[in-house]
Amino acid sequence: MGDPRKSRKLFHRPRRIWSTDQLSGELYIMGSYGLRNKRELWKAQTEMARIRNQARALLALPTEVRAEKEKRLLNFLLRIGLVKEGATLDDILGLKVEDLLERRLQTIVMKKMGAKSPYQARQTVSHGHVSIGNRKVNIPGYIVRKDEEAAILVHIEAPTEAAAPAS
Repeated sequence: MGDPRKSRKLFHRPRRIWSTDQLSGELYIMGSYGLRNKRELWKAQTEMARIRNQARALLALPTEVRAEKEKRLLNFLLRIGLVKEGATLDDILGLKVEDLLERRLQTIVMKKMGAKSPYQARQTVSHGHVSIGNRKVNIPGYIVRKDEEAAILVHIEAPTEAAAPAS
C-alpha cells in the first residue's frame, strides 16, 4: 500500500524520451503554453490518458450499466470545460493534451489580459496578481472550471510618475 504521507507521482514519462519527433513535439507544446518543465506536460498527458481510458472502459460496458457512469464523467468534463453540452464518449476520445492545457490558469490569463508571452502570464499568476472571485490563486497549473472563468481578475498596477527615476 505505502505510506499515506508519501504521495505517488502524478505523471508517467514517455517510454522513449529521446525520439526526435517526440522531443520536437514536446518542445513546441512547452513553448506554446509556457510550461516550466516536461514534468508539467507529462502530468497533462497522463491526465488525458486517464480520462480517455475511462471513456474506453465505459464503451466496453453494456448500455444499461454504463449510463450513470457515463453521465458522471461527461458532467465532470463539462464542468471543467473540456467538452460541450451534449457530448458523447466519442468526443472524449477525440480530446488532445492541448485541450487540457487551454484550461490552465496561466493560459487563460495570457488570453484574457493579452500578455506578451505565456511566460509573462505565468509570472503574473505566480506573483499573486490573479484572483478568482475573492480568492487569490498563485498556481499557474490550476485547472479553471467554466463557472470560475468569468470571475478571474488580474490586479496589476501601472507604474506611476513618482516611481520613475529622474534624469
